Amino acid sequence: MCSKITCLAFLSSIFGCFAQNDTLQNRYFKSYNDKITASVYYLDTSNSFQITSDIEEPKFYVDLIPNRREQIGFSLSYKIIDISIGFAPKFLSGNTGDSKSKNFNFHTRFYYKKWMQSFTFINQKGFYISDDNITAQLPNMRTTKIGGSTSYIFNDKFSFKTLTSQNEWQTKSSGSFIPSFSFYYTNLDLNTPDSSPGDLYVFTLAPAYYYNFVISDRVLIGAGLALGAGINDIDGDTSALYQADFNLKLAYNNDRFFGFASLNTVSFAQDDKVDPRLNDNIATVKLSVGYRFDPPKKVKEVYDKVNDKIGL
Repeated sequence: MCSKITCLAFLSSIFGCFAQNDTLQNRYFKSYNDKITASVYYLDTSNSFQITSDIEEPKFYVDLIPNRREQIGFSLSYKIIDISIGFAPKFLSGNTGDSKSKNFNFHTRFYYKKWMQSFTFINQKGFYISDDNITAQLPNMRTTKIGGSTSYIFNDKFSFKTLTSQNEWQTKSSGSFIPSFSFYYTNLDLNTPDSSPGDLYVFTLAPAYYYNFVISDRVLIGAGLALGAGINDIDGDTSALYQADFNLKLAYNNDRFFGFASLNTVSFAQDDKVDPRLNDNIATVKLSVGYRFDPPKKVKEVYDKVNDKIGL
């Protein structure tokens, strides 16, 4: 059983002081930044790869899928502090392979006025090969990915935080055009006698449109789609690259209780002229229920004192 303990306080504090002051007064969405938010969640997330070859007919496809993907956990957040503890137990159906398989994921976002910066770190060990005819274990295969995207939100009435967290809630339907520039570095090592590690660099620019459709005061559907292109570099060999992102969220909310189901995918596919091709996919499914409450007086006092001393 592998575990993760993620603390975003340090990184978030760098950007937290730049939050817009008019968020609380914006009649299109409501902020819960002054509440403590506690939740339990189920998470299925992984960075998988697909090797495709046109040398033979029919085309040859091989999927490289991590053994550990599913997690259950608990999260607690207050202002710039966000702490999550999750476990990837073997009894969950998506967690296969031996006990040495690992999957550590870290995702966060920062906001400055209309700008948004996302950050992703994924470290995985233990994969299996899957195609129509065979399934084989690669217990020592390891991948490490680091990167993120820089986005600009055009519409002040649209709450992107409603899609990514429960500290804000869209109260009137609204959408926005959001172009993004993405950069990711991936180190892939099969850890077999006849292989060597490979370095992958991805640079893409993707226009996107997101929309939060408010069904009622307590229910909404959020969705977004991005299509873009860029450059892929694998050990010095460059080629064209195509990007497709999809986001979907169904959420229930009141000032205390909330629950949501979300799906997020980021897919990179190399140009068809490249042979063999190595396509890259990041997929996340999350189910969560939670509760908001006022911070205890002592907690608020300690937080305010620390915040005053560090000048943020």
